[in-house]
Amino acid sequence: MDQQTIKNRFGIIGNAPALNHALNVAVQVANTDLSVLINGESGVGKEVFSQIIHSLSARKHNPFIAVNCGAIPEGTIDSELFGHEKGSFTGAVDSRKGYFETVNGGTIFLDEIGEMPLGTQARLLRVLEAGEYIRVGSSKVQKTDVRVIAATNKDLLEYTNKGKFREDLYYRLNTVPIRVPALRDRQEDILLLFRKFATDFADKYKTTSVQLTDEAKNILIQYQWPGNVRELKNIAEQISVLSKEKSINAEQLSGFLPAQTTNRLPALSGGPGAVSQAEFANEREILYKLFFDMKKDVNELKKMFFDLVQHPPMGQHVPIYNPEHANIATLNDMSPGINNNYSNTSTSVIVRGSNDPHSIQQHEDVEESLSIIDKEKELIIKALKKHRGKRRDASIDLGISERTLYRKLKEYDIEHL
Repeated sequence: MDQQTIKNRFGIIGNAPALNHALNVAVQVANTDLSVLINGESGVGKEVFSQIIHSLSARKHNPFIAVNCGAIPEGTIDSELFGHEKGSFTGAVDSRKGYFETVNGGTIFLDEIGEMPLGTQARLLRVLEAGEYIRVGSSKVQKTDVRVIAATNKDLLEYTNKGKFREDLYYRLNTVPIRVPALRDRQEDILLLFRKFATDFADKYKTTSVQLTDEAKNILIQYQWPGNVRELKNIAEQISVLSKEKSINAEQLSGFLPAQTTNRLPALSGGPGAVSQAEFANEREILYKLFFDMKKDVNELKKMFFDLVQHPPMGQHVPIYNPEHANIATLNDMSPGINNNYSNTSTSVIVRGSNDPHSIQQHEDVEESLSIIDKEKELIIKALKKHRGKRRDASIDLGISERTLYRKLKEYDIEHL
């Protein structure tokens, strides 16, 4: 069976190299009994790959069951998977077969395997290594012939280092790894998927299929899609149902995309000590980094100023605060040689002593709110000038999506340069 036939059969849309590679691995391993571990973010379609493997295997006529390990309470998951004997625990009024018994000869898909309790992991390891299990409340060893396909959106190797996942089970499951790419890594497939979903929903709701303008298409491609294909399908359905216009422009599309999932800050780049955006886990940490860098610079300027006040150059007079004339000396006033580009930063106030006109009795720090809006606007303008108004190049240079840049231009009322 060729790859395109498999895609048509299982509803897989796209031709991204990473997607095709994952599909090829699934096809090649299908006709074996090797354990498979499918890695990928939530919403990428990991269960579809498990169905492909089962349908192309020698077990295709035997049962297939998908089990979400994260959805079963810890106290009952052993009973669900391996069964239990009557009276083995409160509520066990009858004996019950587990999935490994009912699916004997077939395939079991264990989704969210990283959420499985450690005790259950030990039982699963025995099934994988010896094909044996014991019902809860029983001492009789039973045999089973079940192929296990597991899936996770977690880093299981990191879980093993933290003691949350058994290392021996990890390597037993990871005989053949398959990585399903995130939607943001399949940009060439995004428009194909949206068109397919829009057409399907138009048929479902008896309406005309929505169309995107070129600018809207670009925003759709640049969006990060944290919910992957599932989120794209939901957005396509929302637009199909709620949009009054059938031609969707960039502004209309932006109204359907959740703004809080996009990066609102330009990345710090260029020059020695530059910090890449990948070093920050999220937008809040970028904000804190910029905030404290500005604070550090201001504190250095203040230190330079106090050194100047305490040791003034010979023949020069340093202005200070006079209570009688209410003359406040600030960093800008007393350090004309220093160009302070920060707005709304700390201002130091110097109070002169009553006897010695050149002595400093005390100083007070007046803390004002620090804002990065001006700095952010300045970075955006510089990037646009650098790339001669080309927003796509500017957004790449800033480390943000073009959609975010488009929104920032409107928010700050920046004209196209």
